[in-house]
Amino acid sequence: MPLASNSPNVLAVRFSSIGDILLTTPLLRTLRHSQPGVRVTVLTKREYVPLLSHNPHVHQVLGLPPGQSLVSLAAELRGDRYTHLLDLHGNLRSWALRLLVPGRWRSYPKHRLARALLIRVKRNRYRDRRPVAERYFSAARDLGLRPDGRPPEFFLGPEAGDQVSAWLGSTGLQDEPNIVAVAPGAAHATKRWPLEHWRTLVDLHIRDGSAVVVLGGPDDAALGAALTESGRGRVASVAGIFGLQATGALLQRSRILISGDTGVMHMATGVGTPVLALFGPTVEAFGFFPYSKKAAVLELPLPCRPCTTQGGPRCPLGHHRCLRDIQPGAVYDAARRVL
Repeated sequence: MPLASNSPNVLAVRFSSIGDILLTTPLLRTLRHSQPGVRVTVLTKREYVPLLSHNPHVHQVLGLPPGQSLVSLAAELRGDRYTHLLDLHGNLRSWALRLLVPGRWRSYPKHRLARALLIRVKRNRYRDRRPVAERYFSAARDLGLRPDGRPPEFFLGPEAGDQVSAWLGSTGLQDEPNIVAVAPGAAHATKRWPLEHWRTLVDLHIRDGSAVVVLGGPDDAALGAALTESGRGRVASVAGIFGLQATGALLQRSRILISGDTGVMHMATGVGTPVLALFGPTVEAFGFFPYSKKAAVLELPLPCRPCTTQGGPRCPLGHHRCLRDIQPGAVYDAARRVL
C-alpha cells in the first residue's frame, strides 16, 4: 500500500540484544497507532529478527546479516525515503549509519556520565528515572508520542506453539498445568546466580508439585543438563535447543519465569508471563528492570552495587555477595508471592 504524502515513514534502528529490542516494542506499538497511514520499519541483526517477525505493529523487519557492510546497507536505506530516523542504539555502528543515511535522525538519552558516576563512586545522579522502554520515546519526540504504560510485546507464530507442544509431549509434560520456567544462564558470570542455589530452588518447586523447564542458549546447555540430573523426571531442559520464537511459546505455557538480568526476562514479560528476576551487579537506575506490573525483582542493598553495566567475568571484590547471598528459600517465597 503506498504511503499517503503526509504519513510518517519511520525507521527504528536497534541492532541488539534480546531485551533491548523487546523494550522498543512499547514505542513501536504507539508509533503504529499514532496516526493513520504511518509505516514502521525496524533494522536489527538478522539473528534477532524472530523477536519482531510476527509483530503486527511493524510493517517490515530488516535483518543485518553478518559481514554486510554499512555502506551497502546505507545504499538500500537511502532509497526508502524515511521521514523519521530513530537511533535506538547509540553505538559506533548506528552513528556511522547516521552519517551514511542523511535525514532527520533522533536518539534517546543513555546517561553515560550518570551511569559511570554510579558505578565508580556510587553516587546516583540520574535525574531521568524513566525505564529504558520509556526513554526510547525521546527519539520520537517530533511525533508527540507518550508511553501507554503497557508492557513489551513478543508476538509468536503458530509454528512456535506447535514445536513446544511436540516437545512437551516428548517429555511427558504435555498436560502439566504447573510449569515453572527458569533461566539460570547469563552472558557474564557476575549476573549468574550460583548453580547450587538453582539446584535447591528447583528441588523446592518439585516438592510442591511443579514441573520445571530450563531455558537458555547454547552456552547454557551444560547448566540445563546439570539441573535435570536430579529432577526425578520433573525437570526438562531446552537450553540450546529452542530458538527465540519457541522459547517465547514455552514461556507462554509457564506459570512464572525465574531468571537473572537477562533477555529471557523481557521475553517473558512480552508474552504476559509473570517474572521474578534476581539482580546483582546491575541496578534499577540503569533502566532495564522488567517492564511489567506482573514482575518483581530480588536484590540486596550492598554498598558495592552496581559494579558494572552489563556484568563481568568475576566479582571485583571476590565475594559475589550480591547474588550468592540471595537464598533459594527467599526466591521460592518471592515466586509464590508473584503468583
